[in-house]
Amino acid sequence: MLTQNNEQSKVMEIVMRERRMAISDREWQHRLRGYGYAIRDTDEGRIVASLLKGQDICGLPAHLLH
Repeated sequence: MLTQNNEQSKVMEIVMRERRMAISDREWQHRLRGYGYAIRDTDEGRIVASLLKGQDICGLPAHLLH
């Protein structure tokens, strides 16, 4: 079983890799949905969430917001 930090690291690797390959924010979010993840906007910032578990995984670093 993955630890929380290990899971977050693996998810962030996917998020960052897909961001580099995507041309737009919309395409990036579409690509992430294929992995079962979504980007949610909250009062605290953007959060990576699991679509399957329905729970937040981690916050997005500021450099990925643009």
